[in-house]
Amino acid sequence: MKCIGKIRLLAAALLASILLGGCGGTSTAVSYDLDTTSSRYGLIKTTSEKTDFFSSGLCVTQQDNFGLEQVDSQVAGGAGVFNLTTGNCAYAQNIFGTMYPASTTKILTCMTALEYGDLNSSITVSEYAADQASDSSVANLEAGDVMSLHDLLYGLMLRSGNDAAIAIAEGVAGSVENFADLMNAKALSLGATHSHFVTPHGLHDDDHYTTIYDMYLIFQEAIRDERFLAIAGSSEYHVVYTGGDGAPKEQDWRNTNQYLSGAKRAPEGFQVVCGKTGTTYEAGYCLVLYSKNPQGQDIVSIVYNADCSLNLYYLMNELLYTFGEAHAVM
Repeated sequence: MKCIGKIRLLAAALLASILLGGCGGTSTAVSYDLDTTSSRYGLIKTTSEKTDFFSSGLCVTQQDNFGLEQVDSQVAGGAGVFNLTTGNCAYAQNIFGTMYPASTTKILTCMTALEYGDLNSSITVSEYAADQASDSSVANLEAGDVMSLHDLLYGLMLRSGNDAAIAIAEGVAGSVENFADLMNAKALSLGATHSHFVTPHGLHDDDHYTTIYDMYLIFQEAIRDERFLAIAGSSEYHVVYTGGDGAPKEQDWRNTNQYLSGAKRAPEGFQVVCGKTGTTYEAGYCLVLYSKNPQGQDIVSIVYNADCSLNLYYLMNELLYTFGEAHAVM
């Protein structure tokens, strides 16, 4: 589906209400400037050089589902394919339905930390951060370990460390609650109005949710940052840091994204740039991916709530092959 400027309709409705409205049936002349008023109400972004509607450059569709019969859509609860180069939404499967994001939450965590944190700052891992469940995805951090924010972000995005996520939240904002406030504010600023985030790691909480489309909005902004691309696109990372006893420690982290670890291959001609996995019982198997198709176009593809890891990558490959190439985009 081609991008459309839905916000223009809102601006037009606002204009009509101002020009036609009045008290006691008496019409009142109003000096009105479309750009100025639309900017005031957040419908457009205005700079000294140009005025842009919020939806400019975004893939926008009013359809929750299309294209499902062309792939094995039954193996997942939701999915979407977005061509950032052409501005088209090429595939939609429950893209506006509420979903649990699991560790794909860490995309927003990384974005928020990059915006508000100092990459060179040193963060001491707290007892709370280190105290993660034995079956939880962790970066193997211990209380008292000291690591830079820069290195913690690799533990967050590659190893998907829930301990790294808590340490980052506490180091950047002082507490998980304060950091979650920053995450929600960031999401809202990007138009992700059907999401709510409680934690920086995405372990299940009924009040922690998003949609396929909201995650597209968040992720397409994240990949504009070269620092994010460098971190999330790494296949492995060697980290040296200081333990609680002052002795040096080191680890090697590999990316949980099987395209980047080499365990899975994308369709021929596709270059996987970066992405983030996520898995919980409630969320199923999830993957948010940025790739370039054989024509060099930028593709964001998302699968949520797949029934197993094998089908997660199987469906992702189907989506890329069927809807990710230029000739297949509607």
